[in-house]
Amino acid sequence: MIELRNVSQRYQGPQGWVDALQAVNLTIPAGEIFGIIGRSGAGKSTLVRTINLLSRPSEGEVLVAGRTLTALPADQLRQARREIGMIFQHFNLLNSRTVFENVALPLELAGMKRAAIEAAVLPLLELVGLSAQKDRYPARISGGQKQRVGIARALASKPKVLLSDEATSALDPETTRSILELLRSINRKLGLTIVLITHQMEVIKQVCDRVAVLDAGRVVEQGSVVDVFLKPRHEVTRALLGDVIAHELPDAVKARVAKHLETGEGRLLRLAFAGASVDRPLLSETIRRYAVDMNILHGQVDDIQGRAFGSLAVLAGGEPAQLGAALDFLREQGVVVEALSHV
Repeated sequence: MIELRNVSQRYQGPQGWVDALQAVNLTIPAGEIFGIIGRSGAGKSTLVRTINLLSRPSEGEVLVAGRTLTALPADQLRQARREIGMIFQHFNLLNSRTVFENVALPLELAGMKRAAIEAAVLPLLELVGLSAQKDRYPARISGGQKQRVGIARALASKPKVLLSDEATSALDPETTRSILELLRSINRKLGLTIVLITHQMEVIKQVCDRVAVLDAGRVVEQGSVVDVFLKPRHEVTRALLGDVIAHELPDAVKARVAKHLETGEGRLLRLAFAGASVDRPLLSETIRRYAVDMNILHGQVDDIQGRAFGSLAVLAGGEPAQLGAALDFLREQGVVVEALSHV
């Protein structure tokens, strides 16, 4: 388990003191893939480097696997860091070393003998799908393969925790999907806890169990990925979700809806569904039962790690009492109903 207790990080910048992290509290259970997302400059990289104390917090405690890292002396901290692997956005491979030699590097530095290194590295190369490339140099492999080398190298010391700092942001969408599938596979096979830093909500959607949203060094929202997608509370979360969920109406639709709202002809609502309710004809059932109108303006049905998810913008009309009862019925069926006050 990883736990951050009231972690703050301040440093002196050109314009004065900068609060990179402010009273961050997080609990990440063992074996979970936990996403941390935020805009550029939100403090994401500072946060992930705080977990392994590459960036020591100004205040607060960092606990990993039951040990308070912030209280350890230097020699014990070095030992604890061996249980925390890290993969990077730009791979950080040594061009003068082969794929095999890059993965072997941390084991060589730890003083392991050649036979033991080979016995450890070859299975890792097979795990990440690079057995055939073991004698190639980084210049002769693709970006996705370089990241696979970085993942294998991070696993070489048999860590309990794997930190990923924007590990897919330099990759194309197809390669990103394959790397995320690999991380999910490693999580399941090895039981690793993975902390994944990203600015892409699509990455969170594909692979994470839970997510924390960071803004200006503060955690402004956290929860299961499905819950955050269904009920985003903070404006930053809504903005980030806009990349994968149709929260904003197209301008042409806004113009049409504005005319209806000005005359009081309906209410603009967002309906969010998850699980079995996506496949159930709830809208048609609601319309029949309560004699209301539900005009779908915009939306989509998608999938979050095998769980169906839908988000619709609708213009709802009818007698006020009937419409209120209809919305209560939808809520009883697990639909999140949100009134949109603007177009």
